[in-house]
Amino acid sequence: MNADLGVRPDPPEPGRRLDPAERGARPDPPKPDPSKPAHPKPDPPKTAHPKPDARFDLPEPDAFTRTYWDAAAEGRLLLRRCGACGRAHHYPREFCPYCWSEDVTWEEASGRATLYTWSVVHRNDLPPFGERVPYVAAVVDLAEGPRMSTELVEEGEPRAGLELRVAFREGVPVFRSA
Repeated sequence: MNADLGVRPDPPEPGRRLDPAERGARPDPPKPDPSKPAHPKPDPPKTAHPKPDARFDLPEPDAFTRTYWDAAAEGRLLLRRCGACGRAHHYPREFCPYCWSEDVTWEEASGRATLYTWSVVHRNDLPPFGERVPYVAAVVDLAEGPRMSTELVEEGEPRAGLELRVAFREGVPVFRSA
């Protein structure tokens, strides 16, 4: 074959080795500049430690979630229900996560749930969780259908399927045995 036509060149004679350019090898990478660090240091974190009065267990409501947190402060648990497909969902979103409809409205939940799973937390350095250990982080199935992350707040041995009722601690929904 003829290399001038942009096609593959003829193979070399037997016993002759191809040089790297003929093999299609890539050129050597450029040598690093010794005046520059090999791995630049990342920017330091904005805050190395939380502020002494920081609370990581309380919400920071925004314009959309304010309705939810105001109801929770009054002792009511709200869900969102889709007008298009009829399904309830939690956490609050401005659209239905099942059918993507924006026809969703607030609805008061019954407050009933069953325990789906849990974990006993023995260490947490974020305030005020360190003062509460051990505590039970849980996922519950609300009677209306959605699953919700929460905390169990009473003594006793958790077990899957345990019937629960919502309670509120400082305007945050938690659950206890029914």
